[in-house]
Amino acid sequence: MSLHHLTRKKAKPLYFTRSELSSILSAYSVRVASGEWRDYALDHINASAMFSIFKHAHEHPLLTIEKKLLKGQDKSQFILQDKNKILFKTTRLPELISYLHRLPRLIKG
Repeated sequence: MSLHHLTRKKAKPLYFTRSELSSILSAYSVRVASGEWRDYALDHINASAMFSIFKHAHEHPLLTIEKKLLKGQDKSQFILQDKNKILFKTTRLPELISYLHRLPRLIKG
């Protein structure tokens, strides 16, 4: 009897680094202060880390920032999604944060 099927390596969870999370939270806090966003969630699904942004806690996320490892490399890819639509992809988080700042904002009157 082979133990090969019992010793498979599980995918190692991927996390945002402290500096990555700090950059994301900094951009997030600007929109929270303006009342556009209210909640966020951190998830670790299928060897990726996800930061989801919500307008209300009981809704689907408005935006999701996903961090994935590129196949066969040690580099990470950051993906900004609006529901199931990919808005922006990059290997550099500051580029994604810059794009996030350029997204349309609500105007209060």
